[in-house]
Amino acid sequence: MKITKDTAVTLRYRLTEASSGQLLEDGSEPSAYLHGGYGNIFPKVEAALEGQEKGFQLKITLPVEDAFGERDESLVRVIPKSEFPPGVKVGGHLEGRSDDGQPMHFRVVKIKGPQVHLDGNHLLAGLALKLECTVLDVRAATAEEIAHGHVHGDGGHQH
Repeated sequence: MKITKDTAVTLRYRLTEASSGQLLEDGSEPSAYLHGGYGNIFPKVEAALEGQEKGFQLKITLPVEDAFGERDESLVRVIPKSEFPPGVKVGGHLEGRSDDGQPMHFRVVKIKGPQVHLDGNHLLAGLALKLECTVLDVRAATAEEIAHGHVHGDGGHQH
């Protein structure tokens, strides 16, 4: 079966930082996504996989703008530690609001004295990435997967 809109695609992939070759994800576990513009995979990767079949191998470099985008320093916040519940730790994840009130996630990157430094950027923002993947399986997506906009089950989203 060819990869087309509304197919469930299972990949094994390896992700590295393009310039240094630093391993970011080893691809030890297969990952599945719903193909066809659902936003579950980088658009350039999805375009490169369109029409391919099980066994296809892809190597692609994604410049910053085609990966997680540039870092946005306006997403870095310094908040008084007194505004956090006890136990806030570096590496923790918190939910907050953007400047326009939209919900977003922040990482605690530093605690310095009475201040907590948060970063709302994706961990890989500002990096060009190199992706190598192999298509392990392609199948028709179920009506429920299409309605939910993601793959269920092995390698996909679990409910």
